Amino acid sequence: MPERRNAPISLRKQPKQARSNELVAIILEAAVQVLAREGVHRFTTARVAERAGVSVGSLYQYFPNKAAILFRLQSDEWRQTTELLCSILEDVGKPPLERLRTLVHAFVRSECDEVEIRGALNDAAPFYRDAPEAQEARASGTRTVKIFMQEALPNTSEATRALASDLIKTTLSKVGKHFSETPRTPTEIEAYADAMADMFCAYLNVLTERESECGASGASQLRKNRSS
Repeated sequence: MPERRNAPISLRKQPKQARSNELVAIILEAAVQVLAREGVHRFTTARVAERAGVSVGSLYQYFPNKAAILFRLQSDEWRQTTELLCSILEDVGKPPLERLRTLVHAFVRSECDEVEIRGALNDAAPFYRDAPEAQEARASGTRTVKIFMQEALPNTSEATRALASDLIKTTLSKVGKHFSETPRTPTEIEAYADAMADMFCAYLNVLTERESECGASGASQLRKNRSS
């Protein structure tokens, strides 16, 4: 019987002792292995418990259902991605476009390194994507990206920055996923990431130049109006 979409996905109880934390870590590692080997449609709490070498009852102390396990795996992946995003984009000691290039390379490498588990988690999304916890997790990193775009495109409108941000994020996600579905060599990954970074940087440069031209044209027209 499929689990209800609105089933709870938060931890049933938070591990407080080292022993409990170790048990949760063992369960999650087993879950990754089961998910990668069996896929989401054969992913069950019983299989995870068996792989972890614990009873189903012990597993249920922390995870009320398989959706909770899957969401925890996805949350960890989101958290790692957000930390990577923030560590790169918030490095104000480097120019914005250099930061963007570094992010593209890190993201593409990550997609290729973790393609199996990412694909399985994507298949599992229907189990938790509508939950409030998932909505909150997906919002992580938004502020960092917004601040970065203000640095990269300081003279453009908020609508233009929002469009650029959405385009870059969507392209990274969709194209990165497609590229990683085929085994790649380090050289191929490097070349592909370079090409994608070149494209993004060129796009932001065009937006900057366009805004400068509009500003210059507006100033020229204003001078003409004053002199007439």
